[in-house]
Amino acid sequence: QVQLVESGGGLVQPGGSLRLSCAASGSIATISAMSWYRQAPGKQRELVAAKTSGGSTNYADSVKGRFTISRDNAKNTVYLQMNTLKPEDTAVYYCNARIKPFDIPASDYWGQGTQVTVSS
Repeated sequence: QVQLVESGGGLVQPGGSLRLSCAASGSIATISAMSWYRQAPGKQRELVAAKTSGGSTNYADSVKGRFTISRDNAKNTVYLQMNTLKPEDTAVYYCNARIKPFDIPASDYWGQGTQVTVSS
């Protein structure tokens, strides 16, 4: 079985920084992409940042210049460095990965979600 384990969420002051991490484990053949999504109360889930195994990245306009996604392929781990945090960044953040396990078809896998709260 494959799972994604997140860490690093918590409470932070406006203007502060936080780093999230997400490690994939299990019977993994390949991971083609890893990404971060978030969902704020009463809002739809949105893509925050994504990074392919080849190194290409994309960001939501609302976080560009403040957030940085990075990936350690050897560790099957993706990070999200969040700087200059704003109250509107408050959300549950979810890790996502497109994973091909051994012997079964590729599919999307999700982390359990981690709460990020930016106080007023």
